[in-house]
Amino acid sequence: MIEPEIEVTEELVRSLLREQHPDLAGLSVREVAGGWGNQMWRLGEELAVRVQRMDSGPGSQLKERRWLPVLAPRLPLPVPVPVREGVPSERFPRMWTVMTWVGGTPLEHGAITRCGPAADALADFLAALHTEAPADAPDAPDRGGHPGQYTDGFEHFLRGAELPPGVEADLRAVWADAVAAPAWAGPRLWVHGDLHPANVVVTDGTLAGVVDFGDLFAGDPAWDLAAAWLLLPEGGAARFFERYARADGAAVRRARGLAALKGLFLVVMGLNGDRGLPGGKAHWGPAGRSALERVRREPPGPS
Repeated sequence: MIEPEIEVTEELVRSLLREQHPDLAGLSVREVAGGWGNQMWRLGEELAVRVQRMDSGPGSQLKERRWLPVLAPRLPLPVPVPVREGVPSERFPRMWTVMTWVGGTPLEHGAITRCGPAADALADFLAALHTEAPADAPDAPDRGGHPGQYTDGFEHFLRGAELPPGVEADLRAVWADAVAAPAWAGPRLWVHGDLHPANVVVTDGTLAGVVDFGDLFAGDPAWDLAAAWLLLPEGGAARFFERYARADGAAVRRARGLAALKGLFLVVMGLNGDRGLPGGKAHWGPAGRSALERVRREPPGPS
C-alpha cells in the first residue's frame, strides 16, 4: 500500500508527467471519482493516468501493459489501452500508466435502460474475449477456480449482508447448485475476472465500454458469465445466454452461483459505506441487492 503521507494530487500527477513524459504535461488533469486498487486521472480528452494506490504490488498494471494491446483489437467494445509507462521514482515510488480514455458513465453511477442491446453487447464482448489463451497467460491467485473452493467466502459475505431468512435460503440453494455443477473442463480462456457495475461504462442506456483489467486471467469463463445477473436489468440474463450461446448447463450453474457471491460482496461493501468504514461504497448496496433479486428469480432459460 502507498504510505499515508503520499497524497496523490493533481500537482503530483502533473509533476510525474513533466519528469517522464513532458510532452503530455500541458494537458488538463482531472481526478476521476472512484477506484480502489488504482486511482484514475483524466488527461486531456483522450487519455487517463492510472496510478497505483491500494494494490500491494505492480502486478495488475504490468498485466494490463502486457496483454491489453493484444486483446483490444479483437474486442467489440472500447477498453483502455496502455500508451505510456510511468516508472517508480523518488517522488512517487509506485507504478503508473498512461492509457486511452474509455468514454461513458460508470454503471455504478448510471443505468442500463435498453436491456436488449446491452445484453447483446455484453454477450458479443465476452464471446470475443473468451478465446483460448496462450501458455504464458496469467492465472488468478484469488479467483478463477470452481465455486466449491470459495464456500468460506460465500458464507462470510452471506453473514455480513444481513439478509432476510427467505432470501438467504434462496441464495444458499443457488450456491449449492453451483458447487454441485461439474468443473470447467475446457481450455484456459481469457477472462476479465472482475465485471461489476464499477468496471463497465454506459452511454444512451446501453454498454459502451469495459475497464479495469487488473484481474485478467486465463481459466473458467463462468467468472465473467456471472455478469449477466450483476449488470443487466430484469430479463437480461435470458437474452444474454441466448446470444452468447456457448455456455453449457454446468457453466450457467457455476455462473449463477458466482453472481450470488459477487452480489453479496457488493451488498457488504454498501453496508461498510453506510457505516463509514474504510473502503466502503454505500451506493454499491442497492446494486448488489438488485443483482441478488435477479439471481434468485431469473434462472436463464427461453425468453
